[in-house]
Amino acid sequence: MDTALTRRQLVAWRTAIFTIFFVTGLGFASWASRLPAVKNDLGINDLQIGILLFVSGAASIVGLSLANVIVVRWGARRGMIATIITFSLGVFVVGLGVQVLESYAVTAVGLGFMGIGMAATDVMMNVEAAAVEQAFERTLMPLFHAFFSIGTVVGAGIGVAMAAWGVGVAWHLGAIGVLVLVTGLLSLRLVPTRETMHDDPATKTSRRERVTEALAVWRDPRTYAIGAIMLGMAFAEGSANDWLTIAMVDGHAQTEAVGAVALTVFSVAMTVFRILGGPLVDRIGRVWTLRILAAAAAVGLVMFILAPSLPIAFIGVALWGAGASLGFPLGMSAAADDPAKAAASVSAAATIGYLAFLCGPPILGWISHEIGILPTLWIIVGLIVMSGLASGAAKPIAGSHVGAGHPRERTGGSAA
Repeated sequence: MDTALTRRQLVAWRTAIFTIFFVTGLGFASWASRLPAVKNDLGINDLQIGILLFVSGAASIVGLSLANVIVVRWGARRGMIATIITFSLGVFVVGLGVQVLESYAVTAVGLGFMGIGMAATDVMMNVEAAAVEQAFERTLMPLFHAFFSIGTVVGAGIGVAMAAWGVGVAWHLGAIGVLVLVTGLLSLRLVPTRETMHDDPATKTSRRERVTEALAVWRDPRTYAIGAIMLGMAFAEGSANDWLTIAMVDGHAQTEAVGAVALTVFSVAMTVFRILGGPLVDRIGRVWTLRILAAAAAVGLVMFILAPSLPIAFIGVALWGAGASLGFPLGMSAAADDPAKAAASVSAAATIGYLAFLCGPPILGWISHEIGILPTLWIIVGLIVMSGLASGAAKPIAGSHVGAGHPRERTGGSAA
């Protein structure tokens, strides 16, 4: 049975999960920031880089699928120990493969470990984040995802500095791998053991019963409705990450520098709204927040597509980024409303969302080749509208006050 935690233990738990989100983003961006050096050191072409990215993406799908099994077998806390080790080992092996061994195959193996470790960790850290939300009875998931975004910004910045100073990929990624490993494992020492996450080896629930419960979420219509929310917003976010700069250059006849500025505006808007999103959700509720932001994202994207001038395009980009900011984290939060089903539900919803991240860019690329990049973005507008229409599925279930809006006023409870 789960025991009550002191305020100090709760704060330590929250800090630990913030840290894990941060170092995961840091590790991922560190690899991504050195892609030009990877290409140069291995002497490979764009097609071979594409194959490496495919290996990473395919491994991520495996990691998402394994996350639920890992929780059932070892529990969330012990499972994350294994997946963080896997992720950090992958980062280290990539650095070793690129510069020391100069081996394409070893680099691909490292990316496989990275993909599996990061995706599985992603599911479990979101489960833990949702549990922290329930413990504090406040919406914190957007802030957790903001820490991941901050980690990617810091990781990219360090990558730029390493490249400018001529530091090799092996030294850079080796150091990052060790940093992720040590910081992640130290943080997990502060994560409490909870029976609801199967962390207690003495729990009386059999493994077979846990597997049955884990598979049951795929028969729940709410899983697919939440998946629709995350699918639309994952496309909205992923399409910007992969195609915004190209849309600025090819669609609006701007320079590459302007395209980079546009992507920066989008990323800043997303990060700011993730930092500020929690209080907004607690004020008006998870469902209305998602509806309003879906409308903002759709309007912003339409403005960008039809923009008659550069300032209008940038306003559209800012609205697009702000509107897409909370769909994924709030979908994760909604999926984890029931602590007993949190790991399975988050894994299922995350699988749907990440499929959009991984499959969306090549699909959009093929379509844009046929009709042009700006007309292709109308598909994203439709998916954003779908996400907004499905937002009712994010309504908190009975017994969960997180994301309900004005929870204290309705329940008459005292502030925590």
